Amino acid sequence: METPKPSVSLIRAKSYEQEALKESLETLLEPLGGMAAFVKPGDRVLLKPNLLTGSRPTKECTTRPELIRAVAEMVIAVGGNPFLGDSPAFGSAKGVAIANGLLPILEELNIPIVEFHGKRYQTVNDNFNHLLLSKEVMDADVIINLPKVKSHMQLTLTLGVKNLFGCVPGKMKAWWHMEAGKDANRFGEMLVETAKTINPDLTILDGIIGHEGNGPSGGEPRNLEVLAASTNVFALDRAMLEVLKVAPAQVPTVAVSQRLGICPELSEINFPNLSPDLLQIPDWQLPETLMPIDFAMPRVIKSTFRHLYIRFIKEPMSAYIR
Repeated sequence: METPKPSVSLIRAKSYEQEALKESLETLLEPLGGMAAFVKPGDRVLLKPNLLTGSRPTKECTTRPELIRAVAEMVIAVGGNPFLGDSPAFGSAKGVAIANGLLPILEELNIPIVEFHGKRYQTVNDNFNHLLLSKEVMDADVIINLPKVKSHMQLTLTLGVKNLFGCVPGKMKAWWHMEAGKDANRFGEMLVETAKTINPDLTILDGIIGHEGNGPSGGEPRNLEVLAASTNVFALDRAMLEVLKVAPAQVPTVAVSQRLGICPELSEINFPNLSPDLLQIPDWQLPETLMPIDFAMPRVIKSTFRHLYIRFIKEPMSAYIR
């Protein structure tokens, strides 16, 4: 029996305005069966946005609060119980959520924010016989991955697969950078294995406004007017490379997933709405210079102390001042 092609739903979406965005998301998910195809009454649903940083809230470094709200409302409408979680590079998920204006939305919808804690999970990869992933992620009934389209100074682009690295708790991310050395392919394979193990039920990509240039946080906003969704995060990333006109070989997560036979070719993907060529961005800006993957020990130590300072001193003081 022939295996059905993975579907990637692509649409043009121009606004984060609540009603317009709700309509866009309904159009986006309709070919995939709508939210009810993924969430059943009583399901605990993890919303995993990109909450990289709270330091540049106007620069589109994180998934937009409006998108998170709209997806959460769709989950609630079909009887699901959403909760939000991430493991930012610096600070806590709650601290970054507050800095990016998410707290009023979460309080209004009664959506808890969870901090991720690690647990070892076995894999079937010869190079990675286990991964330390968030127990909160793996215990969720449904995982909805909500990445942001961004350029990335180490991995060229960060899309759906890379966003799931946020399910690696705390400073384990920095240690993975150090362990991978300068081998972008090994680091990419770890990211691919992480995404494969987590296996999100649905990925909805925020590309209405992206972040180009020296990302993931040092670039600038760029209007793309794109939303994408798929049950196959690898197919979604491959489709978005076509939209951005970036070669798969330039993006380690895509290159590795193709080598491992996980990522389909474009001809093997079904596009029920728009095809990538109708949404192409001819001049998307990649980083000026790519940085090495590896974090030397001093950088890991410095990064760890910065994380602890933000989480346990700066964030509590900010809350006290307010």
